[in-house]
Amino acid sequence: MQKFNRLFITIFLFVFSTVCFGATYYVNPITGNDINSGLSHSQAFRNLEKITSLTINPGDSILLFSGAVFYESLELKNIKGTAKNPIVVGPYNSGMEQEGEKAIIDAKGKLNGILLENCSFIELQNIKISANGGGSQITRKKQLRCGVLVKISQVGSYKHIYLKDLHIEDVFFEEKGFVRGSNEVKTANGSQNYGWGIRFINTKEGASINDIKIEDCVVKNVAHTGIKFTGKTKKYSLRNIIVKNNKVLETGGPGIQMSGVEHVLVCNNYVNYSGSSNDSRKWGRGSGFWTWGSNNVLIEKNHFLNAKGPGDSAGAHIDYNCKNIVLQYNFSANNAGGFCEILGNNYNCAYRYNISINDGYRVKGENGAFQEGKIFWLSGYNGKRKRKGPFNTYFYNNTIYVKKGIQAKIAIDKAASGILIANNIFCIEGETSSVLGDQYNPEKEGISEIKNVVFRNNMYLKKSNWPKGIPIQDEHAIYSKPNFAKAGGDQLKDYLPTKPEGIKNMGIQINKIPEDTIGLLIGLDVKYDILGNKIIGAPDLGAIEIK
Repeated sequence: MQKFNRLFITIFLFVFSTVCFGATYYVNPITGNDINSGLSHSQAFRNLEKITSLTINPGDSILLFSGAVFYESLELKNIKGTAKNPIVVGPYNSGMEQEGEKAIIDAKGKLNGILLENCSFIELQNIKISANGGGSQITRKKQLRCGVLVKISQVGSYKHIYLKDLHIEDVFFEEKGFVRGSNEVKTANGSQNYGWGIRFINTKEGASINDIKIEDCVVKNVAHTGIKFTGKTKKYSLRNIIVKNNKVLETGGPGIQMSGVEHVLVCNNYVNYSGSSNDSRKWGRGSGFWTWGSNNVLIEKNHFLNAKGPGDSAGAHIDYNCKNIVLQYNFSANNAGGFCEILGNNYNCAYRYNISINDGYRVKGENGAFQEGKIFWLSGYNGKRKRKGPFNTYFYNNTIYVKKGIQAKIAIDKAASGILIANNIFCIEGETSSVLGDQYNPEKEGISEIKNVVFRNNMYLKKSNWPKGIPIQDEHAIYSKPNFAKAGGDQLKDYLPTKPEGIKNMGIQINKIPEDTIGLLIGLDVKYDILGNKIIGAPDLGAIEIK
């Protein structure tokens, strides 16, 4: 009887722990075997494919042997955890490996390193993924190969997809040596097969994903976009998103791109060399960050550096059909396409308290460039429709430095309406010119129709910093040298003005543009500058408050 009781208790505890805390499945490509139970180190499965045959329940964990390489992909479909018991996918070790070593997936020849389809409450962490070629046998155009693909194909409300500490590198569809045609870079987002880093895609009407986090990840050397969100539905179908503390490097397309999203924070990311063409398989064009058809996105405290390409390729830009997009406290430097770019049919968007260094150096007609680079561009372009907007644009307390030898260019479409430009420092050592915007169908010259303009209290190194050909002019310009601590430097503190004269307390209080009933959703008043210094009294000029 005592023996029976012990057996009963053992079975009860196993069932209780499995139901209440979830099962843990181990996969080891070296010592595992798919006939094993998978429920311990010594009983590990061998292949990731085995996971697809299991019934995964809330609270379950899927652990991949760290340091070993899985030459396959992991596909999880219609798997759902709960808020209290999410499903976790990550590495494990036997005690012999270095603590924190990642599990490794080499998905060459597969479409995805990891696929999550119609899933909720899933957390991926501490995994390294590559997929370098092996897709030449697939001939369908615009085929995706992704490090991680999160996809919705069934109507429903999906939640809680967290990606943390992933390292995704070398994702290409074609084999090394493949060369794209010279016109491919001119197509909108590319027309051929590419490798992508992380993609969220929802094209299903009536479906949505809420609560997405991508944190502490590295995406490096991929053929197209590093991190991409696509919500092609009537309503914003990807919502409540955090993209934070990631490094996105050497992407052939944009670093981070978002379409059809709402309620988003993009914070403390380091994006360098988007639009890279250092591999012939890359697209070779892309901004560090851009939005399209999105609402309520805050982009702050990021670095957007060295974007390349013959078109687009700004540090960060706001494409058309957006509302309530705010860029603040960002460092933008050496981006071919420029600094501020806001296209048509955008409402109540802002650039404030950012620093821009040598942006917009691209010259149309040189090295295949089909667009001018610009430090400031408001365009009415919104597809094939009549030019419209942007509306109620706020641009204040930015610091712009352009070294001698770069011609700074500015374009403002006459279709724009509602513009506030105030408290900025334009320190342009060379020449500045007025240009027509050139987003596929360039706007035409003519009498300005721009209404509701507040343009005053900006500092310029010299009068020519804001060309006379621009349809709006500063009503109260300040001409002086800001005496930066280290002009041309690559640190925020290098753009601290060392002399307060003409800068300290010279800014105006920012109020709503005339006839604008909204302003900015997060408010027009700013409490701190780009360095975290508290703003006391009237704001100073530029992005840094002088103590």
